[in-house]
Amino acid sequence: MTDINLTAVLFEQNDLRMEDCPIPSPGPGQVLLEMKEVGICGSDVHYWTHGRIGDFVLNAPMVLGHEASAVVSKLGEGVTSLKIGDRVAIEPGVPCRKCNYCKIGRYNLCLDMKFCATPPYDGNLARFYVHDADFCFKLPDHVSFEEGALLEPLSVAVHATNRAGVKLGNTVLVCGAGPIGLVNILTAKAKGAAFVCVTDLDASRLDMAKKLGADFTVQVTSRDPLVTVQAIEEALGDKADIAIECSGAAPSLKTAIYATKSGGVVVLVGLGQEMVEMPVVNAGVREVDIRGIFRYVNCYPTALAMIASGKVNVKPLVTHRFKLEESIKAFEAAKRGEGIKIMISCERKKL
Repeated sequence: MTDINLTAVLFEQNDLRMEDCPIPSPGPGQVLLEMKEVGICGSDVHYWTHGRIGDFVLNAPMVLGHEASAVVSKLGEGVTSLKIGDRVAIEPGVPCRKCNYCKIGRYNLCLDMKFCATPPYDGNLARFYVHDADFCFKLPDHVSFEEGALLEPLSVAVHATNRAGVKLGNTVLVCGAGPIGLVNILTAKAKGAAFVCVTDLDASRLDMAKKLGADFTVQVTSRDPLVTVQAIEEALGDKADIAIECSGAAPSLKTAIYATKSGGVVVLVGLGQEMVEMPVVNAGVREVDIRGIFRYVNCYPTALAMIASGKVNVKPLVTHRFKLEESIKAFEAAKRGEGIKIMISCERKKL
């Protein structure tokens, strides 16, 4: 196979192939990017194994990948904010900029959002990719390409903690110690949370949570949420001010509500079943606010500042590394649940 623009293309469920594609040309306001690092997200794996996520259905071949960093290699007409050679992180969603959601600053809710690797829009797990210049963020020289790619999941945590209102002195419960749970630990601590307690089924994930700054960990051993709540309250000495639910598991959602103080906030980050039972009366009479999040909005600058300043260290999250040519092998490792964050280098092999 020639390698002009080697690309990871999902043709249909369980049919991921490496294809050589033409190098795209940037349109007005866009830049051509030479891709450097792309992280595998759980959504990438889900599209590969299931062919859909909710209402987003794979009906045509689609390039995977949306956690990414790159170097600008060509400018489209009218681009003045970037120059060739700039190192950038890519915010993968480009909204219409014209609708009411965009105009009031909640562009993540735009109904015409074009989001990488969400049908029908291609992602960026390739040698080259075109993106709107104003959704590319320049990386300081001391911030690595891997850190640039990790701005994407970190931005989810910035948005979740914004929606939760995490502030100095709060006690925070994070349910689920996968990659998104871990970045929520980092972000909550960076925002001044006094104590963070983390729950998970997996002891090794809890060990990593502890290394990243969790003050307390609770291994879930029962499907009865009240058993887990008791362990959380024993660890914290009380219920949490805020719970950030990152697993999407129905029992964990119940735990989050029961373990949050009256007048507190529960934020739903993890996506599980469409319909779940919740203790709504318990939440209602105790004035526990239940808030959703969808991706992120205006969070990349904050996430970048957190990393660039050294307030947050995301480097330990990367546990496995592959070359672009090994993408299928990388996805198989992700499917097996290996490691925390798998990173794919899109640079050509040096001869």
